[in-house]
Amino acid sequence: MNAKPFLDSNIIVYAFTSNDWRNAKAEALLAAGGIISVQVLNEFVNVSRRKHRREWDEIQEALQVLKILLDAPQPLTLEVHEAAVAIARDHGFSIYDSLIVAAALQAGCSLLCSEDLHHGQTFGRLTIRNPFAE
Repeated sequence: MNAKPFLDSNIIVYAFTSNDWRNAKAEALLAAGGIISVQVLNEFVNVSRRKHRREWDEIQEALQVLKILLDAPQPLTLEVHEAAVAIARDHGFSIYDSLIVAAALQAGCSLLCSEDLHHGQTFGRLTIRNPFAE
């Protein structure tokens, strides 16, 4: 098992959002290191541009920080996709949330930090934890 947690997109977004009460906790999680997927990077860029209206230079700087602090992102593969489809079917998650769970499982993580998923739910050895609920 991977001792590092898998960090969902919302953790990354909050780490770069200074006017949000979740920022300090998200920054601490990021600074401690973790695992993400290419999907997390894509979602971060999308939220940064559309919701937060950040400029491309600022987004690029944030992506560089992620490269320094976190392990190399997990790729979106056919295997991850197929696992995500099964998770979506069996647990009623959206395909995008299921891709996060599948990538965390593929990375061998025992902890998935997410605000959006069911706190305390387990998938084998993987446990979902909402760090903002504590």
